[in-house]
Amino acid sequence: MPNDTALREHLVKLLEGGSAHATFDSAVSKFPPDRIGVRPKGMPYSAWELLEHIRIAQEDILRFSISAEHESPKWPEAYWPASPAPEKQSHWARSVKAIRKDLAEFQALVRDPKQDLYRKFAWGDGQTLLREALLIADHNSYHIGQLVLVRRLLGVWPK
Repeated sequence: MPNDTALREHLVKLLEGGSAHATFDSAVSKFPPDRIGVRPKGMPYSAWELLEHIRIAQEDILRFSISAEHESPKWPEAYWPASPAPEKQSHWARSVKAIRKDLAEFQALVRDPKQDLYRKFAWGDGQTLLREALLIADHNSYHIGQLVLVRRLLGVWPK
């Protein structure tokens, strides 16, 4: 197996974010609870909708990367929450915690030298662990940017 330690560490860093854009933690930290369900003028999503979408999509990619038995949610409706606001404010913290946990689990997969980054999964249509790592990084950074925009439009982005 090639020495791909540097690639693995770059992927882990990419998944953490922050090198070229805001981190997940900076986008969600100290978000005013009374604003998480508000869709700013001109935006189709609230912070809650974006947060849940990140959680659902990331969990789907993680579970897909681990098991052929995983069944993805129905696209697109099951990848988004039903409401712009959570049922309870505590759901925000629960979702943030789940995103962090699943990301750490995926990063552990990437760090594991027994996991071949280039081997196509026996399921799916040609996906590899490398491709799924890049997908999570790309998808999360896109929606983290949207979270930052929502915060700016709501006037709750730290100066």
